Amino acid sequence: MTQPRTGPGTSLTPLDDLRTHLTAHLTEPARAWLARALDEAAARSGSHGPISAWELRLAEAGRRCGTDHADAVRVLILHAAQADPDALTRVYRQGTAAERRAVLHALPHLVPGPDALPLVEDALRTNDTRLVAAAVGPYAARHLDAHNWRHAVLKCLFTGVPVDAVADLHHRARADTELARMLDDYAAERTAAGRPVPEDLHRVLALTASEAKES
Repeated sequence: MTQPRTGPGTSLTPLDDLRTHLTAHLTEPARAWLARALDEAAARSGSHGPISAWELRLAEAGRRCGTDHADAVRVLILHAAQADPDALTRVYRQGTAAERRAVLHALPHLVPGPDALPLVEDALRTNDTRLVAAAVGPYAARHLDAHNWRHAVLKCLFTGVPVDAVADLHHRARADTELARMLDDYAAERTAAGRPVPEDLHRVLALTASEAKES
């Protein structure tokens, strides 16, 4: 699937890279549809609601461009529309799981401050692993406070989301003694219950032992 991030969950995919990838992989009809959708969104940039035309295109993205490319397509549409936090919240609240995921991927491209944190926090309360993975991307790395970020890491371990999805994990976990304590407690609980300790837990625990001077 074309994801709007690259590598092991630590960096933001430039929008130009998304466009280039889609141009290379979409069919001609899909490329034509996307071009029209982006033009439509840009023409109505700043016009948000109650239901804007570009919002309807978000619902069509999977059918028009294929589910493998829908996340990236939706991110580009949201960006072309310059969706503000209110519009993003409306799309998230009213959308499908796939549309919610696209909103989460779009946040670092569209919201410079912490205004959209309630959407991240909502996704982290779910057990939808794809939503959780999208929620711990670059926007969360930038804006979640230490307490909530630690619990987001634990949520990944609880739900089986690979910690590679956690943006900026290496930097934020480094020398975090409180996260180390929480991981030790979780490992002890798993062991006492006769359950295996996730391998990712040991990876994160090793990061917490790294010295801050490495940054």
